[in-house]
This record gives sequence, structure tokens and C-alpha cells, in this order.
Amino acid sequence: MEVGFLGLGIMGKAMATNLLRHGFKVTVWNRTLSKCEELVQYGASVGETPATVVKKCKYTIAMLSDPSAALSVVFDKDGVLDHINGKGYIDMSTVDADTSSKISEAIKEKGGYFLEAPVSGSKKPAEDGQLVILAAGDKALYDEALPAFDILGKKSFFLGDVGNGAKMKLVVNMIMGSVMNAFSEGLTLAERSGLSPATLLDVLDLGAISNGMFKLKGPTMLQNSYSPAFPLKHQQKDMRLALALGDENAVSMPIAAAANEAFKKARSMGLGDHDFSAVHETYKAPHHSS
Repeated sequence: MEVGFLGLGIMGKAMATNLLRHGFKVTVWNRTLSKCEELVQYGASVGETPATVVKKCKYTIAMLSDPSAALSVVFDKDGVLDHINGKGYIDMSTVDADTSSKISEAIKEKGGYFLEAPVSGSKKPAEDGQLVILAAGDKALYDEALPAFDILGKKSFFLGDVGNGAKMKLVVNMIMGSVMNAFSEGLTLAERSGLSPATLLDVLDLGAISNGMFKLKGPTMLQNSYSPAFPLKHQQKDMRLALALGDENAVSMPIAAAANEAFKKARSMGLGDHDFSAVHETYKAPHHSS
């Protein structure tokens, strides 16, 4: 199976590499073309533009940083729309439902097929092929993409109409960001109260709220180590988009709103490119207030 892959950031690079290792022929593109070189060592071809990739491949996957990047790759000069007629386009970026709908409509108008398929999971699950794929849109394209999804993820969901995948991903990331803030508060409270935060991790791990995020992030947070698996600036972007979804549906979201403010504060402290767990630093700061 031959696929195109647009976007080789933390997630895209890991996902494209997985496809190559499992025998897929992959043509890659990245705005900074030098990022393609490492994948060439695994057998990837390089497309000079998104249009070049789409022209060559029956299916093209995109994994881009935000709505602006997702729209740019489709609508700009030498973009996806140039050669999409009869081809399938699978956008796995985390964007809002409106962005997904705009892309879907444009691709269908040009005779192409569209599937949104954002993922739950960060760098390690991407490397291990353990993502959760939240797809919506063209069901036939979803069925055709399953061989690739089976390499990239441990489970795929088909959620119906375009927009539902984007909404589900935003809800998931809103919960994750809110919980990370509560976790950071708890670690700080334990330490300031004279307790061992490491012992708190052990206690949490044995209780009903034990979870993979606490196990993975807790030890590194105690070491003030925030190597980016999921950059904080992207988490804050997802909180903002989730809050906008709440506005659209008249859902009061005070916990998510407070978490968003903490992520914004962390960005103002220069932590945007660190892992999203670096929001912990805002709670450790001596003058923190909610």
C-alpha cells in the first residue's frame, strides 16, 4: 500500500516511520524539507509540495500542528486540492469541527474523498503503534484506510459525520488537560504539606484513579523534566478549541476554563515548547493563584 504523509513533527515522524517499518511505501512532505531526510533512510520518498505527494499517492495522510497549518496545506498554492480528484485525504491533525468541515467540502467539490481521523495519544503511543484513532467522514475511505490505522493504532472508531472526530478529540484533550492541572496541584500540595510526592504517586497508583498519564508523567514531573511528548502550546490550543465548542453548545466549563488559564500562564513563562506536564511549574511558582 502506498500512502503520502504530510507533516513530520513529533507525531507525524513517529507515525510515518511506523508505516515504513511495516512495509508501506510512503512519500513524505514537511514544510521544513530537511526533516524528511531521516525518513529517507527508512525508505521514504520525498515530495517537494503537498500537491506532488497527492498526485503520486492514492491516499494521503496529514498530521499538522493546528487549524491554520491544516488549512494552509489544503488551500495554498501547490496544495492538496491541485490533484485530489479521485484520491483520498485523511487529516489526523487536531482541529476544530469547522476546520474539518471546510476541508471536507473543498475536497469533495474537487472530486476527492475525505476522512478526519485525529488521534488520542502522544509521542510514545505514536512510536509504539498504540494510538486511538477517532475517524469520521467517508466510510468507504475509512474501510480502505484500516490497514494503515491498524499499524498506527490499537483501536479505531468510526464516529459518523465529519466534525464528530474533531469534537471527540477536543473533549478527550480537554479532560486530559483539566486532570493534568489537578494532578499538578496535588503534587504541589503534597510537597508543601510535608509529604513525599513520590509516595503520593504510589498511593494514587493503587487506587481507583490510577491511570497511565500519572504513571508516565508523574516521575518526570518530580524531576522537573519536561521533554516534549505533547507540547504545552498544543494542549493550550486544544483547551481553547474545546472551550469554544462549549460556547457553541451552551455548556458551562469552569474547570476547563481554569485549566486553560494555567496553560496560558505556562506559555507566558516560556514553557510552550515543553511537554504539557510543564504546567506543573505554574503551581510550584511562589505566587501562584487560581
